[in-house]
Amino acid sequence: MWKYGKVKVHWLGHDTFVLEGTRTIVIDPFKAKGDYKAHVLLISHEHFDHLSEEDIARFAGPSTTIVAPRICEEPLSKFQQDKRFIAPGGRLEIEGVMVEAVPAYNLNKFREPGKVFHPKEEGRVGYVVTLDGSRFYHAGDSDATPEMKALDVDVAFLPVSGTYVMTAEEAAEAAKAMKAKVVVPMHIESIVGSKADAERFRRLVGGARAVEVLEKE
Repeated sequence: MWKYGKVKVHWLGHDTFVLEGTRTIVIDPFKAKGDYKAHVLLISHEHFDHLSEEDIARFAGPSTTIVAPRICEEPLSKFQQDKRFIAPGGRLEIEGVMVEAVPAYNLNKFREPGKVFHPKEEGRVGYVVTLDGSRFYHAGDSDATPEMKALDVDVAFLPVSGTYVMTAEEAAEAAKAMKAKVVVPMHIESIVGSKADAERFRRLVGGARAVEVLEKE
């Protein structure tokens, strides 16, 4: 656990984070442990390592609000919780928590020639969450986009593994471009990515930003 301001930050592996303050926010739970119950559960997109039905069932209670882009509508239809679907650029306020959707997409990660893994037009997102006076950005699966580089946040959770997301080098470029007090590497130690990627990211960022490499809980 690491604390920023009034919020406890838990990294549960891969891209899964829990923000624990006056409200509990769970982001992209995947093969995650813990007995947290989310007030707000954020899903960045429909891929299995971000929209895990088993994990959603574990972390969502009857009063949880699930927020996701429209591309997640069909797989989330079985859940009875309140669901809010959001487009890139959209904003929602839920129980005093402000949620802003940031476009998440690839620029140069291709599944085949001419077809990126996460096309912008399909509407996948990252999130800026304002909780207890601090702004946290979770990039989802994304490259170093202009929208990302323009952000002004307190803490940024950035993927560093490459393949489907930014490499450590690209993430360091994004970290230096955006206004963020602290940057935290993610998308490691599951599927692709390693602690070595996180440490390379730390070295590349240098003294430009504070870097926290969290331990998995």
